[in-house]
Amino acid sequence: MTFFYAIAFFLMVGGCFILLGLSPADFIGQLTSLPIQRKRKLKKAVKESIRPPKIRGIKKIVKDTQDTLKQENKSNRFAQLLTASGILSVIGILISSAMNNLFLAPVLGIGFSLLPFLSILLMATKNRKNLNNALETALSTITSTYIRTDSILKAVAENIDQFDPQVKPTFQRFLIQAEMISSDIPALLEQMKSGIDSDVFHEWIDALELCQEDRNRKSTLLPIVNKLSDMRSVAGELDYLMYKPLQEFVVMALLLIAEIPIIRMMNEEWSNLLMASLAGKIVIAIDAVILIISLVAVIRNTRPVEYRR
Repeated sequence: MTFFYAIAFFLMVGGCFILLGLSPADFIGQLTSLPIQRKRKLKKAVKESIRPPKIRGIKKIVKDTQDTLKQENKSNRFAQLLTASGILSVIGILISSAMNNLFLAPVLGIGFSLLPFLSILLMATKNRKNLNNALETALSTITSTYIRTDSILKAVAENIDQFDPQVKPTFQRFLIQAEMISSDIPALLEQMKSGIDSDVFHEWIDALELCQEDRNRKSTLLPIVNKLSDMRSVAGELDYLMYKPLQEFVVMALLLIAEIPIIRMMNEEWSNLLMASLAGKIVIAIDAVILIISLVAVIRNTRPVEYRR
């Protein structure tokens, strides 16, 4: 009966959206754009200005997702993520209602709502590795040509067709601006930093700017590019260690999810105790909490090797 009540509630909410002519994406977008201001005591405001509080929990996951989308120039997808999060949250609540387990409803509702954000963070790890590989290829070819020609414009123009789509637009914009807008190469190089979020790339740009003043500094470029090669080598050695927890989590999660049908096949009375009794419902809810917390921890720890200045 709880399952049908939940379906009726969500159908009523959906009907209200249709009557008002609202889409979930527009509604969520308007909610996120509302300014939220709280009155704070002066003492607390001063304390926070000196030592800003750390963002934790769900706020941290959402903030990391926003930062990731911003770095990849996909900030407009955030409203879609919120919509998907809301839909998955509803699905989680319906599943718990179908199991007649009210303890499981908030767990699955929150856990399912985090899945779109966690998927973005997991994909960002792969995209980051691809970006580092693309930068290594682009910077090494540009540096070699620049050392030979003494012209950064020629070096970029000769090799730009070989660049990966992740880095190519930044160098294309540099060439267009240099040819049509400004001849101030150091200023244009500085503008390139905003196109690619990488400390090694920014260090390479700084060294390249110094090379415009003193050509003898060209020897400093290759050691910087070699840092990307070192990162790739270290990442290759650590990949197994980094992804082993993820693999182990997937295996344990599948075993945990398969626990209920396995118990049902072994002994139906045990299964009824687990699904229908108060203690059994609490155990299932606790298992789901542990599963979600473990998933968040594994994804946070699965990060590529990065060089920091």
